[in-house]
Amino acid sequence: MKFQFATMAAILVGTMPAQAAPVTVANSVYVEREVATGKGESARVLEPARTLRRGDRLVYVVSWSAPQGRGERLTITNPLPRTIAYERSAQGTEDVSVDGGRSWGKLDTLRVKDGSVWRYATPQDVTHIRWNVPPQLALAGSGRLTWSGIVR
Repeated sequence: MKFQFATMAAILVGTMPAQAAPVTVANSVYVEREVATGKGESARVLEPARTLRRGDRLVYVVSWSAPQGRGERLTITNPLPRTIAYERSAQGTEDVSVDGGRSWGKLDTLRVKDGSVWRYATPQDVTHIRWNVPPQLALAGSGRLTWSGIVR
């Protein structure tokens, strides 16, 4: 199955005075490919995601920038497209939602109803990822967050 990739937007939540410059968030998506390097060896490379196939491994880079010196905490939320299954975040500090963003927690603490039975959530159940950027990092004025997923 092939489909064209559409960039998904991150949602930014935070308190900001009306006169403050806006915070910007941009997503870059890369597909991990294995390429032959010669003599029977191969290497993994990241390429910009253009056309994706089921099973492709993706790396999302969420870049944010805020006015330097801004001391408030930033909250950055990424909704996952239905066609992408969450794998993990490089930071490990994220909260996830398995119910469309209504509730949040660490993946190993969340439960979902599967028919009439409750079970612990798995990465495939994740619908949203959320990072709380602490004030000391927000003061830097910019940063990057990364997570990976697989095309369903």
